[in-house]
Amino acid sequence: MDLPKIPARRTGTLARPGSTLYYEVTGSGPALVFAHGLGGNHMSWYQQVAHFAPDWTCVTFAHRGFAPSTAIEGGPDPKDYADDLAALVSHLDLADFRVVGQSMGGWTAIDYALRRPPALKGIALAATTGPIDPKQMREPERAMLEPWGAFGDAMVPKLWEGGMHPACGARMAAEQPAAHLLYRQIDGMNAHWDKEALRKRLMASRTRPPEDLRRIACPILFIANDEDVVMPPFAADAMAAVVPGAQVAHISDAGHSGYFERPAAFNRILGAFLATTR
Repeated sequence: MDLPKIPARRTGTLARPGSTLYYEVTGSGPALVFAHGLGGNHMSWYQQVAHFAPDWTCVTFAHRGFAPSTAIEGGPDPKDYADDLAALVSHLDLADFRVVGQSMGGWTAIDYALRRPPALKGIALAATTGPIDPKQMREPERAMLEPWGAFGDAMVPKLWEGGMHPACGARMAAEQPAAHLLYRQIDGMNAHWDKEALRKRLMASRTRPPEDLRRIACPILFIANDEDVVMPPFAADAMAAVVPGAQVAHISDAGHSGYFERPAAFNRILGAFLATTR
């Protein structure tokens, strides 16, 4: 049997004010930068890196404060995320790249994209509106927030009580126990600090109106997961409707972390979008 050709991989660190960021670069071609969510780090994207690295330079990193980036007493401030991403792009000399932001990573992706960097060719927002406030979205989706929120408020404690991570959901835990365990293990790498405090900072900074998305100068894709109890999936449709040319796609049988739970569907959707940004 011929040995497979494995894309080259390198690791590095980048000194930043108050933190040192850890990153990995795998593959070759135009760059694809992945910004993880609150329950993850650079390892969360292993199913995307393996898929895209033969044709793309996949850049994964751990947000400041998230292991193996250096710890920050009291946790990080999300206001620093866009600056960190800009510094990483400059450090790696990326001249042609796209950004994928999942959940918390949506703050990183949107705040950075609003700076309109000319080398940014597209952003994909997975289960996130980042700093865009869903309470300011159009009707009828705005009226759907309250009943969806009540359902999530009731469901999340039940998931925790049953040993299930809400960012995975009951379906992943039942159908893919190994994937659920791995997600919990990655999340556990940052169990030493108060993530709820960071979640409150993120929510407090969610003040932008949906119309701000029109200021982004590159194509936008929203990917929603229909069984999400963390982020309302219908918000993706409302946000996309505000931006001419924005795309939206749904993964029907996935919770909040569709990229982790349904990687084949996620990668297919993301791949089709990326093809339009070449």
